[in-house]
Amino acid sequence: MTSIAFIGLGIMGSPMAVHLQDAGHDVAGYNRSPEKTRPLVEAGGTAADSIADAVRSADVVAIMVPDSPDVEQVLTGEGGVLEHARPGTLVVDFSSIRPDVTVRLAEAARERGLRYLDAPVSGGEAGAKNAALSIMVGGEPADFEAARPVFDAVGKTVVHVGPTGSGQTVKAANQLIVAANIQALAESVAFLEAYGVDLPSALEVLGGGLAGSKVLDQKKQNMIDKSFTPGFRIALHHKDLGIVTAAAREKGVVVPLGGLVAQLMGSALANGDGDLDHSGLLRGVERLSGRLGTDRTS
Repeated sequence: MTSIAFIGLGIMGSPMAVHLQDAGHDVAGYNRSPEKTRPLVEAGGTAADSIADAVRSADVVAIMVPDSPDVEQVLTGEGGVLEHARPGTLVVDFSSIRPDVTVRLAEAARERGLRYLDAPVSGGEAGAKNAALSIMVGGEPADFEAARPVFDAVGKTVVHVGPTGSGQTVKAANQLIVAANIQALAESVAFLEAYGVDLPSALEVLGGGLAGSKVLDQKKQNMIDKSFTPGFRIALHHKDLGIVTAAAREKGVVVPLGGLVAQLMGSALANGDGDLDHSGLLRGVERLSGRLGTDRTS
C-alpha cells in the first residue's frame, strides 16, 4: 500500500483517484470545490482540507489540474507541495501543460529533494473511468519504475518517452493529432448530412476502412446525436493547441494544420462553445456552412 495525495478531482482526476484507492492505496484527495471529494470518500479514501494536509505524509503526490498556472500554484504557491511534502516524495503530474514549465517545475522540485515525473494522459473521461488511459511519461527511469503501481492502476498503455518534459511534448503531439481528426470527422459529418446520407450507416462503413480511427469510434455518436456533454472540453483543447503552436515555433517546426485547427478551436471558444466536448467542433462547421440550429446542443 502506498500513501497517495491526489490534487485535482475533476472529470479526470476523480475516477483516477478512486481507481488508486480501489487498487489498495491509501488516497487523500484535495479539490478547491470540496464536494468533488465525495466519490473518493465513498470509495474509502479521505478528503483533505488543504494541499498541505494531503501531501504531508504522502509517498506520492499526483496532480491533475487544468493548466500550467494551476500546476505552478499547486507546487510553488503558499501552502503548496514544495513547502509541505517530505524529501524523497515522488510528484507525478498528470496535467497537460507547457513542456518548458514542466522542466522548470521539475528543477524546483528536485532542489527541495523531491522526485518528479510529467505524465500527461490521453483517453478522456471514458479512459479515466475505465482505467484505460494512455500515459506518456517524462523523467528519470528509476522514478518511472517506482511509479509503475500508480500508472498501472489508472492506465492501459504506459510508456516512458524520455527525460523531463518529454511526456508533455508527446501529449502536445497527441492533441494535434486528435484535434485534426475531430475536425476532419466534423467536416465529413456535415458533408454527409448535406447530401441526405444515412449518417449512422455511413460512419459504420467508414469506420471499417482506412478512415477508421479511435476518434471516429468514440466521437461519432456525439455527432449523430448532436449531443456534446463534455468528456474533454473545447476550452481545454484550445489551451493544448496553444501549447502545440508555441512549442513548435520555439523549435522552428512548421505546423500549418495545427495552426488552422487551433484557430477553429479558438472560434468555437469565442462563440460560447468552450464548455462543450471537443466533438462540438461540428458546430463550427455547421456555423460556417449556415446550418447551425438554435439549440446549443444541436
